Amino acid sequence: MEALCLSLVGSDRGFRDGGGKMAAPRDQLGAVEEKGSSGRQGSSGVEVVFPSDPATSAPLCPHGPTLLFVKVNQGKEETRRFYACSACRDRKDCNFFQWEDEKLSGARLAAREAHNQRCQPPLSRSQCVERYLKFIELPLSQRKFCQRCQQLVLPDDGEKHREHQIVGDVSITQLKRPSQLLCPLENKKTNAQYLFADRSCLFLVDLLSTLGFRRVLCVGTPRLHELIRLKTSGDEKSNIKSLLLDIDFRYSQFYMEDSFCHYNMFNHHFFDGKAALEVCRTFLQEDKGEGVIMVTDPPFGGLVEPLAVTFKKLIAMWKEGQSQENNRKELPIFWIFPYFFESRICQFFPSFCMLDYQVDYDNHALYKHGKTGRKQSPVRIFTNIPPNKIILPIEEGYRFCSLCQRYVSRENQHCEHCNSCTSKDGRKWNHCFLCKKCVKPSWIHCDVCNHCALPDHSCEGPKDGCFICGELDHKRSTCPNISTSKKADKAVRKQKQRKSNKMKMETTKGQSMNHISVTRRKKRRERAHQYLCS
Repeated sequence: MEALCLSLVGSDRGFRDGGGKMAAPRDQLGAVEEKGSSGRQGSSGVEVVFPSDPATSAPLCPHGPTLLFVKVNQGKEETRRFYACSACRDRKDCNFFQWEDEKLSGARLAAREAHNQRCQPPLSRSQCVERYLKFIELPLSQRKFCQRCQQLVLPDDGEKHREHQIVGDVSITQLKRPSQLLCPLENKKTNAQYLFADRSCLFLVDLLSTLGFRRVLCVGTPRLHELIRLKTSGDEKSNIKSLLLDIDFRYSQFYMEDSFCHYNMFNHHFFDGKAALEVCRTFLQEDKGEGVIMVTDPPFGGLVEPLAVTFKKLIAMWKEGQSQENNRKELPIFWIFPYFFESRICQFFPSFCMLDYQVDYDNHALYKHGKTGRKQSPVRIFTNIPPNKIILPIEEGYRFCSLCQRYVSRENQHCEHCNSCTSKDGRKWNHCFLCKKCVKPSWIHCDVCNHCALPDHSCEGPKDGCFICGELDHKRSTCPNISTSKKADKAVRKQKQRKSNKMKMETTKGQSMNHISVTRRKKRRERAHQYLCS
C-alpha cells in the first residue's frame, strides 16, 4: 500500500459516536483474515451508501466530496445516515460529520468553506512546478531539502528554514527518487505509508515491459512510478510512460503536471480540478486506449466498495476513447491487496483472478518476502490479465502448474479433488471431505458449525449474510424483511422511549419527595434549636 493508509472499516470497534472511524493497521490484519474475507468483523458496522441519483452532490471536506454512511447492527435497521470524510479514518485528522437530512445555515456553510481552504496545501500545483524548475537549475551546493517541512528549499527560503534540519547537495538522482527523500508517514493512529521493496517493484516493472504495456497509470504507487521513469530515462529501448495519482501532495514538488495528479482514490477527486482530470483522461485515451494498464495499491483498511466505484469511473474514462468494435475490451488492471479480500474484489470485478506472487514492502517489519508460515506477506496481485501470460520468478520458488495453467508458489500443491492449486497464503492446504474443499492447515472441521474453522473459534459467533434476518444468500439492502424490520425496530424504539420517560418521571418524583423530607427535617431541627435556646 504505497498510498496513505487513510480509510474506513465497517467495524463497530472503529466507530465512534458522531461518525468517527478507524482503519485496521497492517499488523492487525491477521485478525481480519481469521474472521473471514467478507469485510465484516463483528455483529455491527458502518456501511457506505451510494445514492440512487448520481446527480446528488455530497458536502465537501478538505479531502473532496464526502461519502454517505449508515451504521448497521445485527437484527436492527438504522435509518439515519451521515456524511463523513472519504479518506481519513480518524476524526482527529478530519472531523467532518453531517447528518444526511441536516440543514445548515449560510454562516456554517461559509465557515466550512473557509476551513476547507485553510487545509489545502500551501502551494498551488503551478507554484510547485515553478519552484521545481528553478531548483533543478541551481548548482549542486545550493540544492537543499528541509526534512522538517518536507520541502525543497530555494535560496530565498533559507531564513525560513534556518533552525531546521537540512539535507544539502540534493542530486538529480535523489530528485528522481522522491520516495527515498521524503519521510514515509507511519503514524498508525492517523495514517500509514508503506513503499514497495525493490524486489517487488523491479518485478512489476519487468513484467509490465514483458507484457508490452507502453503506459502505466499508477494509482497510489509512487515507487513504481519512480522506477518506470528511471528505466525509461536510462534505457533507450524502454518507452514506458507513467502517470502517478496519489493523495500525498508532497510529490507535487518533484513532477510536472503531466506526471503527477493530487488525487483521492476513495472518491475519485482531483484536488487540482478539471485540468488534472483532463491530464488523466488524455493519458488513458492516448493511442485510442491501447497499451495502457492501471496499477493500484490502496490502503488495506479501506472499504472495497468505494475503491471499486472509483476504479470503474477510471475504466469508464478509458472506454470513452475506445471505438465501438473495442467496446467489450477491459482496461488491464493490477490491484494489489491482501489475499483474504479475494471474494470482495471478485464480487465487483468477476473477471479478476489472484496471482500467487507475494508483494513485500521496504518499511514494514512483517510484510517481507522469504518468511515462512503465517509470517509471509499476505499481499497479492489481483488482475484481469489471463494468469498463463504472467511468469513468476522461478528463482524465488514459483513453478508452473500445467493443470491450472498458471504459476503458483512452492507449497501450493494441486488438489485432485478440487482440481486446483487451492492455497491462498503460501502454505500447503488440506482437503476436507466434509466441507468438500481445501482449508488452511490450522483449521479443523467443527461438527457444531458443520464447517472448518480454528480450533478455539466460537460456534455462536456472528455469521456473514443479512444483518436483518441472518440469511446468507443476500445482504441487508436487499432483505425482503426490511419493512418488517423497520416496523419492529420502530416499536422497540417506542417501547424504550416509554420506559425512559417512566424512569425519568419516577426519578423526578423521588427527587421531589426527597426534597420535601429534607425540608421537614430541617424545620424540626430549627424548632428543637429554638426550644433549647429559650
